[in-house]
Formats: sequence, structure tokens, C-alpha cells
Amino acid sequence: MRTLLLGSGGREHALAWALSRSDTVGELFALPGNPGIGELCELLSGKAEDPSEVLAAVQRLGVELVVVGPEAPLVAGVADSLRQEGVAVFGPDAKAARLEGSKSFAKQVMDSAGVPTGEWERCDEVGDAIAALDRFGPPYVVKADGLAAGKGVAVTADRDQAIEAVRDRLERGVFGAAGSSVVIEEHLDGPEASLICFSDGEHVLPCEPAQDFKRALDDDAGPNTGGMGAYSPVPDCPPGVADGVVEEILQPMVRTLATMGCPFVGALYAGLALTAKGPKVVEFNARFGDPETQALIPRLTSDFGEVCLASATGELEGLKLDWTPDACVVVVIASGGYPGDHQTGFPIDGIEEAIAHGALVFHAGTALDNGRVVTAGGRVLTVAALDTSIAGARARAYAAAGEIRFEGRHMRSDIAARAEAVERRAL
Repeated sequence: MRTLLLGSGGREHALAWALSRSDTVGELFALPGNPGIGELCELLSGKAEDPSEVLAAVQRLGVELVVVGPEAPLVAGVADSLRQEGVAVFGPDAKAARLEGSKSFAKQVMDSAGVPTGEWERCDEVGDAIAALDRFGPPYVVKADGLAAGKGVAVTADRDQAIEAVRDRLERGVFGAAGSSVVIEEHLDGPEASLICFSDGEHVLPCEPAQDFKRALDDDAGPNTGGMGAYSPVPDCPPGVADGVVEEILQPMVRTLATMGCPFVGALYAGLALTAKGPKVVEFNARFGDPETQALIPRLTSDFGEVCLASATGELEGLKLDWTPDACVVVVIASGGYPGDHQTGFPIDGIEEAIAHGALVFHAGTALDNGRVVTAGGRVLTVAALDTSIAGARARAYAAAGEIRFEGRHMRSDIAARAEAVERRAL
């Protein structure tokens, strides 16, 4: 089956890697892709979030399945345009993608579905937002209502910092239209985990749990990022907990969205807080997580293309996912200064040496300059390593990541450290 992958990040490189190994996929294309993806398939020029450009490419190439990686094309209605022309799409229509495109919409659906989450309030004015902050108390949680590339959330115990976060969004326009409204919500205590499921609009097929690290610096310090690392499986989220999340959170959300006339087809991501009262939803995304995907895909032994096609065509019932028991640890290597201002264009060395350690290296923010790979974004590369234990996978991931060099490179040193400690105590 001719397949087109949309996107250009580390998540998309991992998806391309899985699709290139699928017996279901014949010829694979990516739009726009990146240098790493270009080693696996033909790259197409164009904007992934432009429905007309994507549709033109699909029709020109005779593509039968489109797999959408990032959220922007979904919110822009790319899936809608393709489905209207009879193309199978792994990714929700724009109305269902509002689950990620609007934090307040997601909260409304959760309330309708009876899904456990924190109390919340949407605010358009600074005064109303400050009043909501005082009502919920510290730690304060301020979220831009719209898409902000994972950087629109501020969590702080300092009231003045929380008010500045509100002003950044509502007055100063730091996040543009995405911050024209904010959601102020209750802070949820407990370790976090991500549980992603495939959905065909009616049935759900869950992945293994994963955990990502959103803060830029060790010990969860610094600003929020798009993700600095991840690992799977998650000791804090054993099978019984994951089964409960499917029954009490994922299936009710899919059922409620269907009754609203916007069935969810694609990857539904639940970001969870494992509180003393049980799992509660921190956020929903309308696609695979990044960098959680890079920790999950290497563990998946099922045919990824087959499952994407089944989701896109309403045929998930009866399928199951198979996973290696090995753990996978993922370390993101970022540009200096990320998620703030950072320079790009620096030559990258050591990728082949990292691969020689047995790791997978997924390109995220890279480009080619006269045939040489250079930095081209905030998160530059993702290094993923498998081993029979979290400790072993972590050691291999960091050994491989240590081979990669470019000016200003930055990575956290504590990815999966707590999980390794939990694992050791259990032995």
C-alpha cells in the first residue's frame, strides 16, 4: 500500500522507521520529512498543514493511506480534506482534533464523559484569571488554550510568576492566538505517565505506558519544553492501572466524541497524573506523543502499518498489539538555550558512533548543508536504546548520546533515573 507520512520531527522519524519495516506498506513517502527520514523513503516538498498541497501530492502519487504525525495538520483539517476524497487517514478530523487544539474543549468533553481530571476554568481576561489562580491555590497551573508546541503550560508555586504567565498569554501575546484564552486548573499530584491508544472511532487498542520529561533541566527544573526524554515501560503504571485507564478514560472519551458527531480516528494520547485517588487526566493530545513515540515504537513488534490501516478503516476490533519485554530509554539532545532563543546551523558529529552502540538515532531538528547534517531546531536528535532492564537501556542510551557532538548541545542527565531506582528496589 502506498503510504504518505506527514511531519518532520523525531516522532515522525520513529513512525517512518516503523512504517518502512511494515509488510502492509509498499512505497513510503514523507512530507516534508527530515534528513533521517530521507534515508528511509522519498521526501516531498510542501507544507504538511496545507490541505490542498497534501491532497495534490496524494492524488499525484496514488497514495492509499496517510499517516499524520504532528497536531498542526490535524487542526488545519488535512484529514477532513483527504477523507472527502476517499483516502484512508490515520488521524482525526479537525473537529475531533480540537481535543488538543483547545484545552477548554478537551475539559468540556472530559466533563461530559465523566472522565477524572482536575477542576478548571477558562479565562479571557487577566482579572478573571488571577481570581481563578487564587481560588485553586498553589501550585498554580496556567495553560494557553490553543496549540503552543508543548510550551504553553506554566506550573509554579510562586503567585507572582503565575500572574506573569497569565500576562504573557493574555496581554503580551507571547503565544499569539493560542494564548488569547487561558485555562487555569487544579494542580494534580503524583507521578505522571502517558497512555496512547489507537482508535477507529469506536474501538480502542492501547499501547504500553510511557513517561516523558517536559522540563528543560535536571530534577524537573527550568521551563516546559516539547519533551527532553522518555522511557517505557513505567513501573508506576502496571497493567492493572493501564487497564483501568482504558475503561474509565480512553473508551469513554472515544464514545463521547462519537456521540458528539466527531468520531476520533487515530492516536489518542492521555497524559495522566497517578494521584492517590487514581489516574486523572492532565491533558489529551490528538496524535502520538513526542518523545514517547520514540520510546514505544522500538518496543512494538506488531506490524505498525497494519494497525494504522485498521484504525483508518474502522477495523480495529479483534486486533492486539505485541511488545518486546525489553525497556526503552530515550534521551533528547537539544540546542543550547532551548526552549528559549537558540542558534542553529552547527555541524553534528558522532551520529554513526552512537548507532554503533546499538542505539537508534531519530532526527528531529536537523537539515543538510552541502551534504553535512547540521542543527536546525530546538530539539535536534533523539537517542533510543533497548535493553532487558531500565538500568541497562538507560546506560546504553547515555553512552550513545555521549558520542554526539555539536556546539551548544544540551541534554538532561536524569532521564529514567527514578524508574531505574524503583526497578532496583524491586529486584
